[in-house]
Amino acid sequence: MNQASDMQYQRVTAGWREWVSLPELGIHWIKAKMDTGARTSCIHAFEVEAFNNDQGEEWVRFALHPHQEETETVIRCEAPILDVRKVTDSGGHSEMRYVIKTPLLCGGRTWPIEITLTNRDIMKFRMLIGRTAMLSKLMIDPELSYQFGKPEF
Repeated sequence: MNQASDMQYQRVTAGWREWVSLPELGIHWIKAKMDTGARTSCIHAFEVEAFNNDQGEEWVRFALHPHQEETETVIRCEAPILDVRKVTDSGGHSEMRYVIKTPLLCGGRTWPIEITLTNRDIMKFRMLIGRTAMLSKLMIDPELSYQFGKPEF
């Protein structure tokens, strides 16, 4: 097999929306849109605050509502800050966002992805999976949805 077919073999087909999990953040399941038009993944976050942990490392704490159209469920998370980047959304608006790296569980497979933190309260999906996170892992079929079911915990 050549390298191209090796990469093809490793990929699984996902629908345009899928249930995913971010276990290190305590997010058992969240509905995510597979967004091939977005380079970077993002997740809904509010009460975002940078801080230094006991070892002097820069971390960020934030809260999120993991379920669409529901604000009663709140998950509070903490993660090391990987970067701060200027991100331009599809409407042309730019903002500086914290970037974290955490494992994504999707389709029975787990791999690390970078995620930016932004307020997505008014957006239909609380999480977008960008194409960088999909590389060599997922192929998207826009006719499909929820190929892998809801993660079980």
